[in-house]
Formats: sequence, C-alpha cells, structure tokens
Amino acid sequence: MERRRLTGVLVALCVTEIVSYGALYYAFTVLAPRIAHDTGWSTFGITAAFSAGSLLGALAGIPVGRIIQRRGPRPVMVLGSILAAVAVTAVALAPSLAAFFVAWLVVGAATSGLYYPPAFAALTGWFGERRVQAITTLTLAAGFASTIFAPVTNALADRLGWRGAYLVLAGIVLVVNLPAHAFALRLPWTVRETSARVTDREIISSRPFVLLSTSGTLMSFVSYASLVALPVLFMHRGASPALAAWAIGLSGAGQVAGRVIYPGLANRLRPISRAVVVIGLLAVTVLALAVIPGPDWLLVTIAIIAGASRGLFTLVNATLVADLWGPARYASVSGVYNAPLSAAGALAPGIGSGIAALSGGYPALFAILAGVAASASVIAVFAGRGSQRSAAPTSLAGALD
Repeated sequence: MERRRLTGVLVALCVTEIVSYGALYYAFTVLAPRIAHDTGWSTFGITAAFSAGSLLGALAGIPVGRIIQRRGPRPVMVLGSILAAVAVTAVALAPSLAAFFVAWLVVGAATSGLYYPPAFAALTGWFGERRVQAITTLTLAAGFASTIFAPVTNALADRLGWRGAYLVLAGIVLVVNLPAHAFALRLPWTVRETSARVTDREIISSRPFVLLSTSGTLMSFVSYASLVALPVLFMHRGASPALAAWAIGLSGAGQVAGRVIYPGLANRLRPISRAVVVIGLLAVTVLALAVIPGPDWLLVTIAIIAGASRGLFTLVNATLVADLWGPARYASVSGVYNAPLSAAGALAPGIGSGIAALSGGYPALFAILAGVAASASVIAVFAGRGSQRSAAPTSLAGALD
C-alpha cells in the first residue's frame, strides 16, 4: 500500500511539474513577442516583469521551505496552485504594463510553491534512501515541459491571442495541479530533526554551506546565461537561425541525457566531488564554445555536452543538502540554499547580454562565463576541504573523495 501511495505521489508531481514549468515559465518565452506586438509595451518592460516575479519567487522560497519543514508540502503546493491560476488570469487581463508587472510578482510568489524545490522536499521526505531515483524520474519528466507546452502555447495563441492563451493556461494549472496536490500529497509528514546538536542557523552559517551556496550561485548564473546566449553565439559563428534553434533543442536533449546518467554518477562519487566534476564539465564546454569557431557539427556536439552538464547540475543541487546535512532538515535548509541560485538564474540573461556588449561580443562572454564556472569549481573544492569544521550533524569529512 505504501509503495502504491508513493508511486501516486511521484506520478502526480511529474505531471504538475510539467504543467507548472510549461504554463508559468516556457509559455512566456513563446508569448513575449506577441505581448509586445499587441500591446505596444516595451520588450524590456515585459521581460523585467517576468524577471521580477522570478526574483520574488526565489526569495519566497526561504519561508516556504520553513513551512514545508513544519507542515509538509501539501498546504504549500495546494495554495501555490490556486495562487498561480489567479495570477496567470491577472496576467491575461492586465490592462497596463504596471498591472502586468504586479501580476507577474504574484506568479513569482506562486512558483515558490510549485517549482522544483517543494517537489524535491516532498520526494526527499517521503522516499528516504530512494530519493535519488525519485528525483531523477521527476526531472526527466519535467524536462519535457518545453517540448509539450511551447507548441501548445503557440497553437493557443494563434487561435485565441496571447490573452486567451494565458486564460486557458490558468485553467490548466487549476484543473490539473490543484486536485493532484490536494489528493496525492496526503501522506503523513513525519520528518523530524535527527540531531539536537546543531540548528539550521548553524548549518546555514557554516563554512561548507556558504562556500557551496556561493559555488552553486555562480554555476546557476553561468548555466542560464550561456543557455540564453547560445543561439546568438551560433549565429555569430555563421550558423543559420534554424541551426541555432536546433542547438538549443539538442542542448535540452543533452539535459535529459545528463539526468539519466546521474544515478550512476551518484553511486561512484561523493556529493562534493560530484559538484566539482559537473561544474568543471560546464566550464570546459563553455570555454570550448568560446574558442572553437566550427564546424557546425562540432559546436552542436559541444552544446549537447554542455546541456548534459546542466542536467547533472540540477540533480546535484537537488540532492546536495540531503546528502550532506540529512533529509530531515532538507526543506528549511534547501530553501535558503536555493534562493541565491534562483536569483542568479533570473538575473543571468540580462547580465549576460550586458557583459557581451561591454566585452566585445558573445565569444568573449562565453570565455568570461568559463572563468566564472572554473572559479565555482575551485570554491566547491575548498568547501570539501573545510568540511571537517562543518557544523553539520552529518560528517562532511568524507564528502570529497
């Protein structure tokens, strides 16, 4: 019976993560040009509203993690489903850019209860030692969010316009996510502190946590900035827009492939070693994209490997807190850990384009991003070396091979 209920939790979260990322994230990338064309609002203003919502969602993840720690994921994810449906409806009906901006702030708040962190907390709390397999399955399923929702959103917009498309998406979030979270997440939440020696505050202020959070934030910035800039880099190298689009698509396929191999990597390397290897892989591939002018097939191959490193990084972050500090404290500690990473991801596209303008182009941007990723890898190494002085209840002395 318990296995059946856990399977129900996993299936429900796979579906709701696809819907959440598809309706609240990827739909915007499809609809933004239509919104600007139809309303006359500036593309900068529209994008700023979306980014501001993402930043608010990152900050909201901290108190949301604490709530999950005490009460479990169900209340947060149910409320997030309702709030998201209301907020997306407000986006669709926004009469002005100011109203549009406010609506996206509410969407951002809702995402703190719908995106990966609360779902990872649920799987970590309920699946125990099988959490890696469960989280891997979830991210594999959610990896198809753009594949499903990009064409669906475009078709809806062709028939109904961008406002009609968002109204339909709001309905999908409400009809799918709300009952799935309300009925599938009813398992008892019995996660408790495993040690009274150390508080969450002491963990969060410990040297390994600070260093790993810094490393992860830099990696998140590099990951998002390089992904958004990838098609521009390809066209700078002489590729057609169609090939640039294919590069993005195949890089996404690389992310799925990276997630498939993660359980094997987890069995062979300790947590911080995994982080160092994955961050180093992205640094090498981003540098290769910066310095190798072609041919096209080689650039696409490198983009696929870079995508695999991004997919692996998602799972490194998803499992790092539980592996080092124990699953009992995952929700509250990971809320703090993920906040700067999410903020860096939200700011990365704008900052990346600014760096490209100041540094002389996108090859220079990728070279700088490679240096940032290399720094992130070095910081992760120092996190492992300082683990003996960690305040964690679980020893980190063996976290680095």
